[in-house]
Amino acid sequence: MGNASPSTAYPGRVSRWSQTWLIGAAQHLPDDPTVDGSGPDYPGQRLGLPEHGPGSAAGFGPRILAIVIDWLPCSVAAQLFTKNPAFSALALFAVVTVVSIAIAGRTVGHAAAGLRVALLDGRRAGFGAAVIRTVLLCLLIPPVVYNLDGRGLHDRAAGTVVLRTR
Repeated sequence: MGNASPSTAYPGRVSRWSQTWLIGAAQHLPDDPTVDGSGPDYPGQRLGLPEHGPGSAAGFGPRILAIVIDWLPCSVAAQLFTKNPAFSALALFAVVTVVSIAIAGRTVGHAAAGLRVALLDGRRAGFGAAVIRTVLLCLLIPPVVYNLDGRGLHDRAAGTVVLRTR
């Protein structure tokens, strides 16, 4: 393989960073743990997370619930107090999300849904990870493009994972 770029070494791939969600099961990289096509038994298994309960990878439903809970007050405040409610709601949502994740490791919506945001080693995500994750979250596409571990592109870029707390 030598110095070949990822896109020429593995046709159909953009980069190693993009991993399995861009390709079919038959096109896994040789060092991919799912090379046999079977995949993990549950989301988060490849990360060493438990299958159920606290510390397991959060599902799509609770994550959507958390976003809705966080978005609604921002939207209402923007409607009541600004002239450009669409942009203001997004800006307010971004600021609240970054500050909440950087300080508490979760937003109000995460807390209500029984979730927390952590680095891959389990520590609380800091300010840098919170900014990267939130900027990409606000683009909407990254959260719905996720891999076998249930991590969206925004979590993968920030080095974070959303875990259940209960």
